[in-house]
Amino acid sequence: MATWRAPGRVNLIGEHTDYNDGFVLPLALSLGCTATVEDSPDDVWTVRSQQAPDEVVVRRGGLADAPEVPEWSRYVLGALWLLVERGVDVPALRLVVDSDVPTGAGLSSSAALVCSVVRAVDDHLGLGLDDDALFALTRDVENDAVGAPTGGMDQLVSLRGSADHALFCDMRDTTTRPVPFDPAASGLALVVVDTQAPHRHSDGEYGARRRGCEEAARKLGVRALRDVGVDDLDASLARLENDEHRRYVRHVVTENARVLDTVAMLEAGRIGEIGPLLSASHASMRDDFRITVPEVDRTVGALLSLGALGARMTGGGFGGCVIGLMPETAVEAVVAEFPVAFVARAQTGTHRLG
Repeated sequence: MATWRAPGRVNLIGEHTDYNDGFVLPLALSLGCTATVEDSPDDVWTVRSQQAPDEVVVRRGGLADAPEVPEWSRYVLGALWLLVERGVDVPALRLVVDSDVPTGAGLSSSAALVCSVVRAVDDHLGLGLDDDALFALTRDVENDAVGAPTGGMDQLVSLRGSADHALFCDMRDTTTRPVPFDPAASGLALVVVDTQAPHRHSDGEYGARRRGCEEAARKLGVRALRDVGVDDLDASLARLENDEHRRYVRHVVTENARVLDTVAMLEAGRIGEIGPLLSASHASMRDDFRITVPEVDRTVGALLSLGALGARMTGGGFGGCVIGLMPETAVEAVVAEFPVAFVARAQTGTHRLG
């Protein structure tokens, strides 16, 4: 038997830049998912979630023969299906998962689920997958077994996050490094508000943005929008005829720059100065990428009126959570205004239990 826990995440800054080979700066949360894997006496795979009413039982096999199952269970079974496709003889197993990450809130409940399962399966079967192989498998589960076109940021921070640090990720080569992030040391707090407006990454809007960015990159003759620099932005926009493409390019290019500026400020110990970058990120998501909704925009405005140094939506968009960098003295007022709010603290990534 093996039991592992993987965290959810909040993205400090860098939205929809990951699948554009760009830069992101997420941090792991204390909220997470625990997965337990053990041998089964029956020649089947059995999956149970503490958050779902029924067990899912399927015969062993690869992704090509995967049956129709509830979507949540594909995040669990996907790892087994893909391992079989890659030549691993996966025996009969029983898997139990238990998560306290709210679904549809933009806190990466899916990556927490996938990463906890993959680490537990790897441990139980003694596969010895290294960091790169673990990351590749977790990303492939979401992309191939579930059909969610995510870029990999969520899995990286769930696997590699560390306490009191955000994780700077270069999504071109998936290299990462920890960046100091301890708001409390400066009398600040990162508050997360669940707007209760749920979103789904596997729906058409997320995929449409990704396809639009890829098409814009092709028209500009670059590998990915990461290759368009801020100094080249105006000239690049002038080459695009489609206004939608121009908006997407402007968001991605300026968002990459905001991530790099945020990292530089945090590494220089200037955490109190990143607020305007957070707010500018939200404006870009609202006006250029057009992925916010009224509930989200109102929450950003409310946090700013309550004293936030900066605020933005976090996650794939069309709902979910908003973050605000606040003076600690303002947190009580935020919680009074939003009972669903909590203070986010950067935690460790995936780890073994027991």
